Amino acid sequence: MADILKIGKYEFTSRLIVGSGKYPDFKTTRDATLASGAEMITVAVRRVNILDPNEENLMDYFKDTDVKILPNSAGCTTAEEAITLFRLVREATGIDIIKLEVIGDTKKTLYPDVIETLKACEVLAKEDFTVMAYTNDDPIMAKRLEDAGAAAVMPLAAPIGSGLGIQNKYNVVFIKDAVNVPVIVDAGIGTASDASVAMELGADGVLTNTAIAQAKNPILMAEAMKHAVIAGRAAYKAGRIPKKPFATASSPLEGLIEF
Repeated sequence: MADILKIGKYEFTSRLIVGSGKYPDFKTTRDATLASGAEMITVAVRRVNILDPNEENLMDYFKDTDVKILPNSAGCTTAEEAITLFRLVREATGIDIIKLEVIGDTKKTLYPDVIETLKACEVLAKEDFTVMAYTNDDPIMAKRLEDAGAAAVMPLAAPIGSGLGIQNKYNVVFIKDAVNVPVIVDAGIGTASDASVAMELGADGVLTNTAIAQAKNPILMAEAMKHAVIAGRAAYKAGRIPKKPFATASSPLEGLIEF
């Protein structure tokens, strides 16, 4: 059976989501996305054009694919800004699955303002948006976002674009245990092994942008991320062996042939 990722009313076979920023052009964005096998690409609507049909439009590069556009509210610093943005997006495009992010520190950490995020989530969920909410790696806030109507929670692994990988593995596990909606590890992924670790911890998916877009070979990195997410998911489902402080022989000592 296919290992389906369900986010609200939507279903996906890929558990990798990619971003659209920092590429040299839309063609490279498309090529890397297709190489990754991702079925969603998140787009910062305030920075990348999907609304103006008279300008070069990212949606034109994906209209003959099965890749779904996932608008995000990067650049918004208040709940009201994010709410207004997504209402305009749905009116213009009909898209109702969204990545909600409201940034509190725009100068250094780009950490989310979780209070404003929670406010926006409550409103947007009531308006029948499928809300994927970017948040810090806090299981309490993850649960509150779920209660507010989030269809998925997206805890950061590390600051956006840092490439540091998962800085607190325990919190990924705690968040996964705290909520019943999908947990998508977002922000800070630096290379394929980071994505694999996230999946091995039990995350339902991974979102990465900079690690692919700014790699020396974005297409090859996109392929690596694809396989890393698949491998990490398989390892999680298989169940790893317990860690032990001492060696354990691969072959039993009993019944050894005497010489």
